[in-house]
Amino acid sequence: MLDETDLRLIAALKRDGRAGLAQLAQDLDLSRNTVRARLNRLTETGEIQGFTALTRADLAESPVRALMMVAIEGTGTDRAVGRMLTLPAVQAVHSTTGRWDVIVELATDSLTHLDDTLARIRRLDAVTQSETHLLMSTRRASG
Repeated sequence: MLDETDLRLIAALKRDGRAGLAQLAQDLDLSRNTVRARLNRLTETGEIQGFTALTRADLAESPVRALMMVAIEGTGTDRAVGRMLTLPAVQAVHSTTGRWDVIVELATDSLTHLDDTLARIRRLDAVTQSETHLLMSTRRASG
């Protein structure tokens, strides 16, 4: 079973798959040996299936982007988040305050794939409600 440290490590790798052990250790406030041991275990158990490079073309191939707000019942958050992070369309899962427990960043190649991913997340144990918003355009602050 994945613990919070495993989930944080997987999320960090999803953000930057090229991050080295030293950078991951610093970002997660862990020792390099702890990061190495956890990576080895996650790879050996099949939780991490591989590492890949994300190119500009890859982003163009996932033009359907969305944010899914999710309510999770009881103590099932870690398990639900761990399962969400195994789905290819899930880019990140953020804990938050307010009505929703987590916000899930999604990127897919089609509305059909997005719909399938939403359905899979909604079927997870402990997920009680969700609300999804398609991202239409993105503006970045300059500077």
